[in-house]
Amino acid sequence: MRLITLWTVLGLLLTAVVTTANDWPQFRGPNGQGYSSDTELPLEWNESKNIVWKVPVPGLGWSSPVIADGRVWLTSSLTSSTGASLRLLGYDLTSGQELLNIEVFHVNDSNAPNPKNSLASPTPVIDPSGDRVYVHFGSYGTAALTTAGDVVWSTSFPYISQHGNGGSPILYQDSLILNIDGYDTAYVVAIDTITGEERWRTMRQAPVSQAYSTPLVIRVGETDQIVSVAAYRTTAHDPSTGKEIWSVGYRNGFSNVPKPVYGQGMVYLSTGFQTPSLLAVQTDGVGDVTETHVAWRLNRGAPLTPSPLLVGNELYVINDFGIVTYIDATTGDVHWQNRIGGNHSASPVYANGRIYFQSEEGVTTVIQSGTDFQVLAKNELDGETLASMAVSSGTVIIRTSSHLYRIANEG
Repeated sequence: MRLITLWTVLGLLLTAVVTTANDWPQFRGPNGQGYSSDTELPLEWNESKNIVWKVPVPGLGWSSPVIADGRVWLTSSLTSSTGASLRLLGYDLTSGQELLNIEVFHVNDSNAPNPKNSLASPTPVIDPSGDRVYVHFGSYGTAALTTAGDVVWSTSFPYISQHGNGGSPILYQDSLILNIDGYDTAYVVAIDTITGEERWRTMRQAPVSQAYSTPLVIRVGETDQIVSVAAYRTTAHDPSTGKEIWSVGYRNGFSNVPKPVYGQGMVYLSTGFQTPSLLAVQTDGVGDVTETHVAWRLNRGAPLTPSPLLVGNELYVINDFGIVTYIDATTGDVHWQNRIGGNHSASPVYANGRIYFQSEEGVTTVIQSGTDFQVLAKNELDGETLASMAVSSGTVIIRTSSHLYRIANEG
């Protein structure tokens, strides 16, 4: 195992935070859809191969790692007899050295209400234009911190949820966007990134229920939209005002987890935990488009937890039980469906013609994208892996239940 790899591309100064094209600053990467332009990611690894460093992570959290300016960020929860300390952790990408470990909130609870969840599951987001890290711990609170660990502001949006926190925040210009989806209240909210003040709030249409999805910014024609998946209904909003542009409804849709993806003029979304379907929804509509803009549905193999992956005209989904389906994104035709094994919560990543699927059991299955199903590698690490991987400049960062790994080609 090598402790340090001297790559010029990773020789970034630790004094400024300006994200680059190679960074992974939010859940599912630069465009929020699990797509990377990296051509140097390793194909194979295990505990004794291609591990640059492996460091212990204190506490428990299933937030996915993010990468910006030579640092890796994640959140964690450390429990004690007095409750839980909800913390932001920062690591040096080159060496794995812990650079920051700071408490953001302290709460009375000590255990997540669902065994597959944690008190620190939403993924942080890095501001590309300044020295800011934004963290969200569901109803426990949301905060902006400097990369030195100073809390700039904090706020909270209380709600009641059966399974705890889940959906991650996203940035749109100088607004932080959150989905708030509880039994008692549900809405989309925008927060001023400088002050922490609420800019707008758009309430969900009744009935409401729990959901755990992350919003997605899309570009439709000459305008932007924020797509927000919720229980029973998905909505698109004007990012400046929160005004609802269109909505699509579905039955039995609650506890929604997957983040949608966008392409081919359509949003692809999963409708929830109870017999979910995958919907392809055209995004040029106005008002309720349930009967007019659903191009196709996939009723067999839709995911409960992992997000879809769109590569051009190729749409890949993996369900929680390890069945991968390759779909023509424009028509909904299924080209193939194969089982790769394991249980799956993490969302897949595409890079350089390969797709990386990470199981809860610590196995990453790599397949070749395209119409012919071909497994290229199966890579196993110790520990559970429910968090999604992050990638940057030839590096894969994986979080297990106890450790953080940097994986890269040796040599």
